[in-house]
Amino acid sequence: MTVAIPVPYLRTRAVPRTFASLACVVLLAAWAADRLEAHFDHSARVPVLVLAPMLVSAAIGTSLYAAADELDRTAVRRWWPRRLLHLLALTVPAAAALALAVPGHPESFGAPGMIRNVLGATGVAAASAALIGARLSWLPMTVYGGAVYLAAPRTPGGAASVWAWLMQPGPQSGAWVVASVAYVAGAALFAVRGPRRERG
Repeated sequence: MTVAIPVPYLRTRAVPRTFASLACVVLLAAWAADRLEAHFDHSARVPVLVLAPMLVSAAIGTSLYAAADELDRTAVRRWWPRRLLHLLALTVPAAAALALAVPGHPESFGAPGMIRNVLGATGVAAASAALIGARLSWLPMTVYGGAVYLAAPRTPGGAASVWAWLMQPGPQSGAWVVASVAYVAGAALFAVRGPRRERG
C-alpha cells in the first residue's frame, strides 16, 4: 500500500517551516557542541544533548496541529498512515542530522545519546499533541527536561538511567528503553487519535 501525502496537507501542517526550524537547530547544535568541546571536553556537550532534542521535538510537535481536523475525521481514507509518515519524515532526518552535529565519543555524550534523546523527546511531544493539543505539545517535554537537567545526578546509571534518561551517556540501556517506549507509544497514540481538537 502506497501512502501519499498531498501538498496541501504539508502546507497546512507548516512542514516546510518545520524543516527550516530543524535546520536552524542542527546548525546551532553543531556550533555549540564544537565550541564547548574546544574549550572543555566532550562531556561539556550535555546542554546540547538535552536542549537540541527538546527544540526539535517542540518544532515537530507544533507541526502536528490540524487547522481543519473535522475534515480529516470525515475523510474517506484512513489518516493514521499519513500521520505516522508525517511524524517519521520529520523525526528521522532530525535525529540523523543532530547525530552528525555531535560526532565521536559514543561512550559519552555523542551521536547515540543524541539519537536516543530525539526519539524520546519527539515521542513525548507526539503523545502530548494527541492528549493536550499540538500547540502546547512542547510544554510537557520542556518542563520534564528542565527538571531533569537540574535534578539528575552527575554519575550516570542506576535508577537515574530511567527517570533521567535525557541526561545519560549514549550506551545506557535503561535510557534507551525509556526513550524507545516513549517514541513508539507517542507515535502510535498520535497516529491513531490525531491531534486533540483545539479552538481557534
